[in-house]
Amino acid sequence: MTDRQDDVPAELDSAAGEGAFAPGGEIMGHPTGLFFLFFAELWERFSFYGMRALLTLYLATELFKDVADGKTIAYEIYAAYGSLVYFTPALGGMIADRVIGHKNSIMLGALLMTIGHFTMAFESESIFYLSLGLLIIGNGFFKPNISSLVGGLYREGDTRRDGGFTIFYLGINLGAFMAPLACGYLGENYGWHYGFSAAGIGMFIGLLVFWYGRVKGIYGEQGEQPLAYASKNLGGINVRYLVYALSFLSVPLFAMLVSKSELTVFGSTGLLQFLLISLLILVLVYLTYVCVVSDKITRDRLIVVVVLTFFVTVFWAFFEQAGSSLTLFAEEQVRLVGLNASQTNAINPFYIVALAIPFSMMWNKLESKKMNPNTMIKFGLGIGQLGVGFLVFALSARFMDDEGKVGMIFLLVGYLLITSGELFLSPIGLSKVTELSPAKLVAFMMGVWFLSSSFAHYIAGLIAKLTTGGGHGEGEASEAVAEVVAEPSVMASLARWITGASADEAATASAANLLNYTSVFAQIAIISFVVAAIALLISPIIKRMMHGIR
Repeated sequence: MTDRQDDVPAELDSAAGEGAFAPGGEIMGHPTGLFFLFFAELWERFSFYGMRALLTLYLATELFKDVADGKTIAYEIYAAYGSLVYFTPALGGMIADRVIGHKNSIMLGALLMTIGHFTMAFESESIFYLSLGLLIIGNGFFKPNISSLVGGLYREGDTRRDGGFTIFYLGINLGAFMAPLACGYLGENYGWHYGFSAAGIGMFIGLLVFWYGRVKGIYGEQGEQPLAYASKNLGGINVRYLVYALSFLSVPLFAMLVSKSELTVFGSTGLLQFLLISLLILVLVYLTYVCVVSDKITRDRLIVVVVLTFFVTVFWAFFEQAGSSLTLFAEEQVRLVGLNASQTNAINPFYIVALAIPFSMMWNKLESKKMNPNTMIKFGLGIGQLGVGFLVFALSARFMDDEGKVGMIFLLVGYLLITSGELFLSPIGLSKVTELSPAKLVAFMMGVWFLSSSFAHYIAGLIAKLTTGGGHGEGEASEAVAEVVAEPSVMASLARWITGASADEAATASAANLLNYTSVFAQIAIISFVVAAIALLISPIIKRMMHGIR
């Protein structure tokens, strides 16, 4: 199969329905290509989560350790990086669909990220920001397109699809599990830049695995460069090479956005907000056009993707406290056993590694009994479990010791619950985006799906900043953050009831710090329950709009 060259037609085929195939036979009942993509994604996620596990701690305890508000700056940079690294996939998906193809995009993205991780080994602040710029651009080309290739391995209606994406998700989290243990150990015992270098080695292995699968034709003909652009030149240069060159040239721009995060994220310029809103408007305008020229089934399914993207944005906005406030919560307030704070980032992927196959089997078993819940119900249940997990984090305040610290059991149980919620939502969402999206737009729609993480990281940064003072003593910025999370008079009272006290009543500074954290976690739990209820209520409507896809 080669990519179709016509403009967006009035009727668009399903992404999975066009050219789905299983070149090279099957392994464990799934296309062989799934397992090559599994290992490529495993090592890419090893690099991503290895760096993420170190980033906030490195910024707060090393790069800005002598700065009065170092923790706040660390949150700002983490929010800027997290937002931008998921800002670019919508652009990368569109460029891949229309210009250079999915496979070329994956190779380009992997190369950029490999360079970005290795350059972080240099102890230079300016090179550090350039490295983040390389990772941001690279992820934009890599992330939406590898998921699109997975979707292309299954035909529409193939009951193996959800199970296949759960297996793929297992690869993501094997990498995410190994990374904090390895990179966190090297970073905290031998030096931060050794940990960053280990992440680079993982990314290079992922690049080699994908390249080998491509050379062997494991992925078939899907994802090749569209014929209309394969021989197209601009100024005597092939358009593909122009995309490559512009990708590298854009790195300093994104490095600058991260380095000026105090202005671009929460500051007066609001540059990041402007970029996010501008891209959102462009995406909505383009989707509106596609809906207008499409048939009713395609239009309804695209609307469902948008609705699912909204709910997953809420989920990730809360879940992404794992890379920021939950990491520092573990460092400052939890009596850790056997793990350091950066290594606690391995708890979530460990649970996913343990639970992914049982969940995949569970969905298949429920399907055989015609009891498999529809996608919207799964989303509601997943967000509800996230809420219960944060409720456990919040309740830990009732069991603090004399030093204002809590047992590690609360961290383990809370992570178990938010992980089970993730398995109800994230791999299912990946599967449905590829199944609901038209073939010509599958990578773009996957980019839209990941755009949710961009907004989520921005919101997560706002929430994380609230944990530095709970809305008290941080000046106008903290009060603004409090207003984002909830209306203080109602939510603060509920949070106090859950945690048992307010930060103002704490006997020690450590206890006050704990209550700042748990007050925010309590508010997250309450909002999660409300959003979960909404998802469950609208599930019959969403089910009808999916037109036979569950």
